[in-house]
Amino acid sequence: MLALLHTSPAHVPVFDALRDTHHPALQLRHFVDEDLLARARRDGPDAVAAAVADVIAGAAADGARAVLCTCSTIGGVAEAAAGRAGVPVLRVDRPMCAVAARAERVVIVATVASTLEPTAALIRDESRGREPRLRTLLVEDAWERFTAGDRDGYLDAVAAAVDEVRDADVVVLAQASMADAAARTRTALPVLSSPVPGLRAAAEAALSAASASAGVSPGPAA
Repeated sequence: MLALLHTSPAHVPVFDALRDTHHPALQLRHFVDEDLLARARRDGPDAVAAAVADVIAGAAADGARAVLCTCSTIGGVAEAAAGRAGVPVLRVDRPMCAVAARAERVVIVATVASTLEPTAALIRDESRGREPRLRTLLVEDAWERFTAGDRDGYLDAVAAAVDEVRDADVVVLAQASMADAAARTRTALPVLSSPVPGLRAAAEAALSAASASAGVSPGPAA
């Protein structure tokens, strides 16, 4: 079983659909706490580190073989909770950022300001000593559309911002909620999003952990 920690209930059907398409044998359990993001935006991610660790430890105690944090703002403190939980803890944006780190010029697009620096730090971490040129772009007022339930307006605003990007080799959609905006863009630039590669990595981690517990060699993630 893979546990997912979300800061919006909107992510639950998204990841369920991705599971059904790419990993039909994978059991998911969702934990949603919107207050974690609100507090992290107000006081910084470290302010919710203990609460995040409690959720992850509880998920592990309930049988999760791995935990995936789908919120980029608190992804770092989620990863740091792995030692206490005793299971792999992954942040959904790490595989995406590993790809972005290979480029020379990266533009990070976000709708929540608190996501920009954690994403930039993760790309730098994944660059393995290289120094990609990073720029950030905050899509003003888009998050209010998301929280109001205007998903189309939200995605259109993100897509319009991406289409204005110049002088870049790749565009990173920093939040999982932004992923579907990629299909609405007209840019010729590669546009990276996190849910598909993030869930793939977490599914593989859960399978490996379960296989290790059973004493067998893991196969490909279902």
